[in-house]
Amino acid sequence: MPTNEKELNANLFDQLTLVERIERQLENGGAEAVKTEIEILKKEINRKLYQQPPLKSE
Repeated sequence: MPTNEKELNANLFDQLTLVERIERQLENGGAEAVKTEIEILKKEINRKLYQQPPLKSE
């Protein structure tokens, strides 16, 4: 959960970027291009989510 406005804005910016990438693929390459882009995005998110060492120690 975001702890401050700056962190929240960063999360919203990331989400907007993802949506824009998907829209661009839909316009340029259709449904198959979107499926490919979504798979790429999933891999990028998982890399960040499960990075070693983690950004914050719990």
